[in-house]
Amino acid sequence: MPSAAEYLQDLQSDGRYHFTTVQAMEALKIKLPATRAALRRLKMKGWVADPYRGFHVIVPPEYRSLGCLPADQFIPFLMEHLDEPYYVGLLTAARYHGAAHQSPLAFQVILPKPRRSIDCGGVRVEFVARKDMAATSVVEKNTRAGIIRIATPEATALELVGYIDRCGYLDNVATVLMELAESMDGENLAHEARRVPTAWIQRLGYLLGLVEAEDLANDIQSVLSQRRVFTVALAPWKKSTGAPRDPRWNLTINEKVEPDQ
Repeated sequence: MPSAAEYLQDLQSDGRYHFTTVQAMEALKIKLPATRAALRRLKMKGWVADPYRGFHVIVPPEYRSLGCLPADQFIPFLMEHLDEPYYVGLLTAARYHGAAHQSPLAFQVILPKPRRSIDCGGVRVEFVARKDMAATSVVEKNTRAGIIRIATPEATALELVGYIDRCGYLDNVATVLMELAESMDGENLAHEARRVPTAWIQRLGYLLGLVEAEDLANDIQSVLSQRRVFTVALAPWKKSTGAPRDPRWNLTINEKVEPDQ
């Protein structure tokens, strides 16, 4: 019968850095209260962290100051444990695609339904609900722990304007788009735009023009031309009375956007 510390060593020898309470109980051949007590002792030593109830991660020495395993090394396994589809999105996805002007404060994950954020040591995971997320275009990337699903650059760009309040608002979104545009393909952007709300296309088109990604703006304007378009505000959280109107994108420009250079 292995000790709890030996159990962790065995997992790491197999390249695994996550386990559940039930798996630990079965491996240690002890009852649930004793298993929880053993895990609490390991947690006090900083060897184990609990990003989710009943789901634990091993914290190797290089991450002890962080107090948890980095999110990209456990999120795929946590989502598998919860039996939920997911992909990494918004500012976090943009960073994977090279738009790293500012580091996001949270690791952002898209799910089909709402879920509370996770705080594990110095790691924060923010979940964003999108009902039709299953149709979003994604790519798979390798991490130290395995494969993680990430929204494509084109899907990311559209979601940045769809969830502006989760992305630092318009100035920050425009700043990210300047760098993200280098990774985007116009044909793929148009394909992704066909399945999003019209207002997302209007706002993204305007911002792409603002950051001089005119070819990409033209690609989604062709999608917009096939829809019935109503005037919407660039900043939906602000009043737009008296604001100038952009005729190309049918937007009231009720906020001045100033991306960082």
